[in-house]
Amino acid sequence: MDGSGGSGEDCVLLPNYKLGRRIGIGAFGKVKIAQHVLTGQMVAIKILNRREIKKKAMEEKVAREIKILKLLMHPHITRVYEVIETTTDIFMVMEYVESGELYDYMDGKRRLEEDEARLIFQQIVSGVEYCHRNMMVHRDLKLENILFDSKCNAVKIADFGFGNIMRDGHFLKTSCGSPNYAAPEVISGELYAGPEVDVWSCGVILYILLCGSFPFDDDNFPILFRKIKRGVYSTPSHLSAGARDLISGMLLVDPMRRMTIPDIRRHPWFQAHLPRYLAVPSSDTTQPARKIDEKILREVVRLGFERNHLVESLRNRVQNEGTVAYYLLSDKYNCLQVSRGYLGAEFQKTMEYDFNGLHLMEPTAGHRFSRHAAYEAMAARGPERKWALGFESGARPRVIMMEVLKALHEMSVRWKNIGHYNMKCRWPPGPDEGNVVKFEMQLYKTREEKYLLDLQRVQGPQFLFFDLCAKFLQQLRVF
Repeated sequence: MDGSGGSGEDCVLLPNYKLGRRIGIGAFGKVKIAQHVLTGQMVAIKILNRREIKKKAMEEKVAREIKILKLLMHPHITRVYEVIETTTDIFMVMEYVESGELYDYMDGKRRLEEDEARLIFQQIVSGVEYCHRNMMVHRDLKLENILFDSKCNAVKIADFGFGNIMRDGHFLKTSCGSPNYAAPEVISGELYAGPEVDVWSCGVILYILLCGSFPFDDDNFPILFRKIKRGVYSTPSHLSAGARDLISGMLLVDPMRRMTIPDIRRHPWFQAHLPRYLAVPSSDTTQPARKIDEKILREVVRLGFERNHLVESLRNRVQNEGTVAYYLLSDKYNCLQVSRGYLGAEFQKTMEYDFNGLHLMEPTAGHRFSRHAAYEAMAARGPERKWALGFESGARPRVIMMEVLKALHEMSVRWKNIGHYNMKCRWPPGPDEGNVVKFEMQLYKTREEKYLLDLQRVQGPQFLFFDLCAKFLQQLRVF
């Protein structure tokens, strides 16, 4: 690295890095390779021009991506080491993945052998699962957004520009992502919770890895969308029964019947040759800081940083020169471990949870009606107990919806279907618009394999909506 690829202004703003050649160009700027001066580690620096971001009205999208990437710390998600902002540019110092996109790795290959495809898929699912556990949804999973490092034999999920933060009881509706990878409910403009659309995209990715082509493809978008909504595709004869079964479970048009990440994890095909460090879901970002690696800590201290201040910064996840150096060296070590098929204990231990500080959620601005604490408590060392807003049931979706329709009919509620298990409703059906409640109703699957019916007031008096919910509850027999 001679720094010849960087402009003089960039070099002044980034004194801790030796800028090199440009390795990419995007809608808002460019990406350059660089070397961290203290550790010698290579990084990728994404240089985003504020004027271009504003011109394309993408300030919110960029800010959301930065926020999400700064929160996530996982071996199979691209790391953001630091963000440096000026009046004209935003510099995102990111993990450098030498081999590039998984798309490029697949280009020219007819397909991958099942063992190789399985290892790649296991890593992708681990990263996606980590996002979902931390209430993040990617919404644009595709080969181009998965980086592959052949040196470490590892993949990294990248580009969270369409990512969003999930909130219990809230649904997403934005149609985003790439058409060939998009779930039926996304292209239909229906409401969705989030994880189910990532699962569909994972199914498409696994199909491509094993078959070398898209399950749904056409140059004409209307025809492509019809194929996706029908969910009909062919599976080549070389696919094993296990792979075929797993793909079919992820590519179910009905999001209620579609596999979840826990379902995928339990599948025999996924479990085969599963690396030890992927056998246990990774920790949440809300948990206490992982154990600090003493060996790496000593190495960073030798670079000139004060030990106690460094430890405090790491525990509080403060961004400074010392923590950046620590994480760069840590990722170098983890890369070597991944290439050998295992990782440090910090990615294998489950953390204890403290249930003493649990509080009931306040009703949201949409005035959703809460019946009871919906999410079941797990064992003391298991996942954190959650509260859900809505009506929860262990019955099957078809049974639930039959009871819902009966209840609506008994209450003289008018409704129309707008998607899978999603309705717009009006009550009562009289002419007085000032005394009418309009609301939406959506059924979706929770992470605990149960079903939650969510009611959201769209228009009308708040207390009348509460009265409606009380009467509705009296009519239901499955909750």
